[in-house]
Amino acid sequence: MYLGIDLGTSGVKVTLIDDSQRALGSETGALTVQRPHPNWSEQAPADWIHATEAALSALARTHDLAAVRGIGLSGQMHGAVALDAGGAVLRPAILWNDTRSHLEAAELDAMPEMRRISGNIVFPGFTAPKLVWMARHEPDLFARVATVLLPKDYLRLWLTGERVSEMSDASGTSWLDVAGRDWSDVALTAGGMRRDQMPALVEGSAPSGYLRAELATKWGMGRVVVAGGAGDNAATAIGAGTVGAGQGFVSLGTSGVVFAASDRFLPAPDTAVHAFCHALPGTWHQMGVILSASAAVEWLAGVLGAKPAELTADLGTLQAPGTAMFLPYLSGERTPHNDAIAKGLLAGLTPTTDRAALTRAVLEGVTFALADNLTALRAAGADLDALLALGGGARSDYWLQLIATTLNLPVLLPVGGDYGAAFGAARLGLMAATGAAPSEVCAMPQIAREIAPDPALVAAFAESHARFRALYPASRG
Repeated sequence: MYLGIDLGTSGVKVTLIDDSQRALGSETGALTVQRPHPNWSEQAPADWIHATEAALSALARTHDLAAVRGIGLSGQMHGAVALDAGGAVLRPAILWNDTRSHLEAAELDAMPEMRRISGNIVFPGFTAPKLVWMARHEPDLFARVATVLLPKDYLRLWLTGERVSEMSDASGTSWLDVAGRDWSDVALTAGGMRRDQMPALVEGSAPSGYLRAELATKWGMGRVVVAGGAGDNAATAIGAGTVGAGQGFVSLGTSGVVFAASDRFLPAPDTAVHAFCHALPGTWHQMGVILSASAAVEWLAGVLGAKPAELTADLGTLQAPGTAMFLPYLSGERTPHNDAIAKGLLAGLTPTTDRAALTRAVLEGVTFALADNLTALRAAGADLDALLALGGGARSDYWLQLIATTLNLPVLLPVGGDYGAAFGAARLGLMAATGAAPSEVCAMPQIAREIAPDPALVAAFAESHARFRALYPASRG
């Protein structure tokens, strides 16, 4: 058996699979986000440990974990966990959707070597500018930084005692030579950091250490290898079998992602596309990222006093776009704008704009932003002819039909099952424990159905998408 542990923003999910990759059980420990100031987003790393302990202990009460041989880790990317020489956490972790360091990010991005080495824009959410912000605003704490870890790698430190990261997550720091798959001394120096402050690096499917004996005893396990793991999107790709050139998915989680696997490193920072290492040796991936996907629907649901599923359940079949329009930049945006100060926007309201019209506008706005991502990916060299639909938002047939029609691509819906990051992490744990080849492990799920674009509405949504793009300057007003 094998465990996958996915450290998300809202919770830690633990998934148990058997040798045939059949899911045996899953548990989740809840997390909350603290926002002490505008544009800040933080969590206490101790809360990650408590949530992981709660999830694993619950799983151990219902399943015998003695046969577990490998654990894989997945997690929210870009977060900065600063440790002192004794391993103590110096401050709350600064998360991926924290934009306080947008000025520092712009300064680093203006250095030509940063894009050349990392293959990416230095986004405000990335790790390197967070440490520059600490140096300027918390100099006493910064002077004590001995190690910087990414969120899932802090869990690894607790699980194994090892300070290790892997290529996919490290790609989102701006400190990694993504082509060379190693830390860059030039990029580190540019950000005021040193190589000795970085964890060791392994591939995602390789061993990174072993579960500490006291934890193994607590959960009834023996000697368990812990794999390098992956950042959340790369882990999702492992779970969905999106590992070969031309394969891709659209993920409708808190954020939104259009993901394309590649056997080559294809940087195109001017497009604001992320070009990262994949979680398997010799592979890379590209992705466009929007910061508010399902989060935008949850925002509307909170305003209207409803549940997100209630909003989408009443929409019926796909309709032509209405006059109401929504720009989903509630937390700024990455692809294609790289704009930390963009704001969400509702426009085109009339006296007849009701709850359903607002819901359609929000879904359309997020989908138009995903279409911008697809355009950017194609400009960066990605070649996709279909997208697997993943994430909580993929439960809405209306939204999937909207995505297929707006992106003018077939959307593939997998058969029932969880192919997300925790499952992908468990697959990496399997490979680390057994040495199995990725081709043996990373199969795509069976497809339940294909959702084709509605040819009668493609032109209407293309026209509405053009109006959406024209509204962007108003989001910065």
